[in-house]
Amino acid sequence: MKVEAAIDGRAATLDLNGGTFRYEREGGDAIEREYSVAALAPGSFSVLIGERSYRVAAAGGEVRVNGRAFRVEVFDPRGMRSRKSKGIGEGRIEIAAMMPGKVVRVLVAEGDEVEAGAGLVVVEAMKMQNEMKSPKSGRVLEVKTKAEATVAAGEVLLLIE
Repeated sequence: MKVEAAIDGRAATLDLNGGTFRYEREGGDAIEREYSVAALAPGSFSVLIGERSYRVAAAGGEVRVNGRAFRVEVFDPRGMRSRKSKGIGEGRIEIAAMMPGKVVRVLVAEGDEVEAGAGLVVVEAMKMQNEMKSPKSGRVLEVKTKAEATVAAGEVLLLIE
């Protein structure tokens, strides 16, 4: 699974492939290591990367690693290709599930006006709840999911224009 992210406002790419992960910050060197994850409690994990262990807690767009807080936004590159080429403010945008999971709540309805950064839908994946936010101000054109629905990675959940 490959995702694009903004970590404390800096663009990065994260690629999880089997037991290997690759992290590359925009303008920086890539880091590639073996990893494993074990759930400790809902939203809390023990992550082993190479020889180092990290305690990770995630909630509402914030991730704490060994107590240090990071603001994290994750984008599915398949649903956000226009983000780089056209600019985020133009055209229709598909909001897609980042990984397989279950829709916990749908926070908007068709026709709703939303601001950039507004919560749209909450998806639970790997015992973590992720609130997907609007990448731009606009109107909800179509809601393609509902609460309690099971979704696949890359499945379009709603459209914003």
